[in-house]
Amino acid sequence: EGAALAVLVVWWFLRDWRATLVAAAALPLSVIPAFLGQYLFGYTLNMVTLLSLALVVGVLVDDAIVEIENISRHLRMGKTPMQAALEAADEIGMAVIATTFSLVAVFLPTAFMSGIPGKFFKQFGWTAVLAILASLLVARLLTPMMAAYLMKPLPHGEERDGPLMRRYMRTMQWCLRHRGLTMVAAALFFVASISLVPLLPTGFVPAADRSQTQINVELPPGATLVETRAVAERVRQVAMGTPNVKSVFSSIGGGSSGDAFAPGAAAEARRAVLTVTTVQRGDRKEKLAAVESALRARLADVPGARFTVGPPDSGVKMQLVLRSEDPDALMLAARRAERELRTLHGVGNVKSSASLVRPEIIVRPDFARAADLGVTAASIGETVRVATSGDY
Repeated sequence: EGAALAVLVVWWFLRDWRATLVAAAALPLSVIPAFLGQYLFGYTLNMVTLLSLALVVGVLVDDAIVEIENISRHLRMGKTPMQAALEAADEIGMAVIATTFSLVAVFLPTAFMSGIPGKFFKQFGWTAVLAILASLLVARLLTPMMAAYLMKPLPHGEERDGPLMRRYMRTMQWCLRHRGLTMVAAALFFVASISLVPLLPTGFVPAADRSQTQINVELPPGATLVETRAVAERVRQVAMGTPNVKSVFSSIGGGSSGDAFAPGAAAEARRAVLTVTTVQRGDRKEKLAAVESALRARLADVPGARFTVGPPDSGVKMQLVLRSEDPDALMLAARRAERELRTLHGVGNVKSSASLVRPEIIVRPDFARAADLGVTAASIGETVRVATSGDY
């Protein structure tokens, strides 16, 4: 679709089907060598390489358009197609080469990015560069040759400017008459553009708004399944009362990882996971992040449990490390820091590694009696676990 649209735009401005055909031929003739380069580099056709090719579709016909437009200008001078192709190609050769290598200078650095982004953009950058270099060869070699054989001599005369070109020339003449004002306006526009850079959000992958999030509930160790169910029900009611929330599904007895369906996760009666489905993105004004922030604010009033809102491992991770020789003072400081961090704007889930208050049951087996009955220590431990945590 992008290639077809590019060809349509070329025809709209050239208004010559022969010239459009010559320029449009640059697209497949540039992409196919790029596929060969991908094969030699060991790349595959994936989302990254296809995105790169889609991005440079318009660039691939730029050189061919410049060549074919200059050839058309020479044809209007009364020259033969062969003579026009030779002289026009020689006239703008260095300009076309300089333009192409300026584009290479833009895309090639992305292939040398470091870190995890570099793993993705390496194929992106090289694929774009291969296609652009192929388009240069097509524009310098094949486009003049095809024009010499396909294009016909044009009537000698000066071409009249269309309405778009006339408006452009009037604007250009005004700028040339008011050079000082034009330079000041350009400088102000440049400064205003640079000043907007700090306001733009940054990130590796933008957050996906799938109209669904989850709430992980964690009660203190020793909490029963009944207590977890009661807290989960209260959380469900709070979530249903939040604007833009459509439905809530509760799963009681989640895994230790916070996901009730995580493979290999040990189930605990003190954990629950609530899957929250929001109104579809097109039917609400707020983003999913705003809905999650509203859920966090409302859950702050629910006592006796810890809550995290959002998918696991989402957002940017930051750690605040506290150390002390006094365990009680360290616990108080950790709780205070946790409360203060929750009040900061832009901070999402705050989770402390400090243990929740754990009720302790001391079991002292009668080992002599157990030995007489043939009961092992492992059997005693398993019996205590089932009696206190349940059998999952």
